[in-house]
Amino acid sequence: MKQSFGFFLKSIALGFSGAMLFFSCADNYKRVGEEALPLVFPQGVAENFSFRYSESNNVMGNEDIDTTRVISVLSGPITENYENLEFPYRTFPKGIVVDIYDEDKNKNKITADYCIRYSSTGLIDLRGNVVLETHDGKKLEAPQLYYDQSNEWAFTQHKFKYTNPEEGTVMDGEGMDFNKDFSFLNAHKTYGLMTIKEEIND
Repeated sequence: MKQSFGFFLKSIALGFSGAMLFFSCADNYKRVGEEALPLVFPQGVAENFSFRYSESNNVMGNEDIDTTRVISVLSGPITENYENLEFPYRTFPKGIVVDIYDEDKNKNKITADYCIRYSSTGLIDLRGNVVLETHDGKKLEAPQLYYDQSNEWAFTQHKFKYTNPEEGTVMDGEGMDFNKDFSFLNAHKTYGLMTIKEEIND
């Protein structure tokens, strides 16, 4: 009887030790997980913002001459600044409008429901109901689009719809890259019907 009671106490002690070890490991696992994925908060938030990006025209002259040219303007209801991180970026969680200007100051416009701009690369990731409209009426619609500010180049790997009123064409496809004014356009895959405007000679 004394031996079985001792065995019972040893069993309780082992069970208690195992439980403590489990909870200790679970606690360590939780803390390690939190350390591996730290919470990230923006260092600043701006509402009803407008950011202007420009480049130098390299013109030598007096101080009254404007030596910069506006390349693009980003605007929207709210932006969150994470530029204090090792890989800095900005988010535009409630949508964005990107006005892009060519050398002749013609404005092309991109709108999207959500956007991230990576500050170190100048790459803009636009998502949700992305629409690009040129000053001469061309229009591209896609669920996601990347715009490279440095090279003034845009591309998507998703399905798209491209409308060109000058030629009277509507193109559906998947994957496209092009420059900012659509003077060069490379569609990776096209499918479905393409509407082409016909000229009628009297």
